[in-house]
Amino acid sequence: MTNFGLDEEVKIYTGNDNDRDLPISVSDWREKARNKLSKEAWGYLEGGAGSEETVRENRRAFRRWKIRPRYLLDVNDRDLSVTLFGKRHETPFILAPIGVQEILNPEGEAATARAASHLGIPFVLSTVSSVSIEDIASIMGNSERWFQLYPGRDKNIMKSMVERAENSGYSAIVVTVDTTMLGWRERDLENAYLPFLEGKGIINYLTDPEFRKRLKKNPKEDMQAAIMEFLAVYVNPSFSWTDFTEIRKWTKLPILIKGITHPDDVELAFKNGADGVIISNHGGRQVDGAMSSIDALSLVDTEAYADKIFLLDSGIRHAADAVKALAMGASAVLIGRPYAYALSVAGSKGVERFMSMLRAEMDLQMALAGFRHISELNRGAIYRSR
Repeated sequence: MTNFGLDEEVKIYTGNDNDRDLPISVSDWREKARNKLSKEAWGYLEGGAGSEETVRENRRAFRRWKIRPRYLLDVNDRDLSVTLFGKRHETPFILAPIGVQEILNPEGEAATARAASHLGIPFVLSTVSSVSIEDIASIMGNSERWFQLYPGRDKNIMKSMVERAENSGYSAIVVTVDTTMLGWRERDLENAYLPFLEGKGIINYLTDPEFRKRLKKNPKEDMQAAIMEFLAVYVNPSFSWTDFTEIRKWTKLPILIKGITHPDDVELAFKNGADGVIISNHGGRQVDGAMSSIDALSLVDTEAYADKIFLLDSGIRHAADAVKALAMGASAVLIGRPYAYALSVAGSKGVERFMSMLRAEMDLQMALAGFRHISELNRGAIYRSR
């Protein structure tokens, strides 16, 4: 039985909230982050592709889907846990891969990893992180962590990173397929800002033996050459299903594909060996005018893939959003920008506070809608308004 919601409420109402100086609402976290970050860092975090219509649509679409509460049900004993690849997790939340976290907080992903480990929430480390695969593993110990792979031009580097993750105790590989090129992001272009050009977010390359073979000098001797070499191999517009099936052969770990929204691509993902998919439009950062993540999930017959894992990314801000996604067939949801706001404001303590509040909100949201367990959620629990 969980009681996250009431425990948090009592703590706050009775004045026992030791972090009362920190925000509770997502909007307040966002505003504080905007005020604290540089114009360049804020643009990189908050910006989307083109007119940013996809960013806005992610939120609008969640508002169109409505929850259908049921009452006069015993919801005293609640359980928010989910099982992913045979492992039980206390809540249906996963911290999404967000790159270059050092532009948000000096500790970067180390702060996020500590918060995730303390709360028992899985953390997906980005390829373009500011803290290495191995160092995050050291911080998290036995806590659940996944590694997100950007498919680049050099297969030896990709394979090396997958092997490093597996050897470091990561329990799944997430292959992001919607970033074969960088989207047209006007905020970054207006600021002429790409953090990689400053050597930020490329530590997994600088510490990779296969990448270092491509360099004539040690990065410490010629960082500019290392940066340019990174840019030459980082993304791969030629990446195809054939390439994905090759990655599948490199590891025995579960592999998920992140960044697909079309039902045909979901079918192809499973035909080509994926163990799970993450329905995502990259938070609106890649394709302007794309459909929302929640609407994309609504078009997938998740019940036809009973033994597969479906996750939803892009647009989750509140517990209500998570309930809608889980009712739609998601096994769990990824939290992105909101935890990045909290990281920007208060580091590890901020991430832990935000996720604790989201967990409490989820507990109350489930109970007040008449559900005791995540497994009770199905498409009959929601409907789409006009």
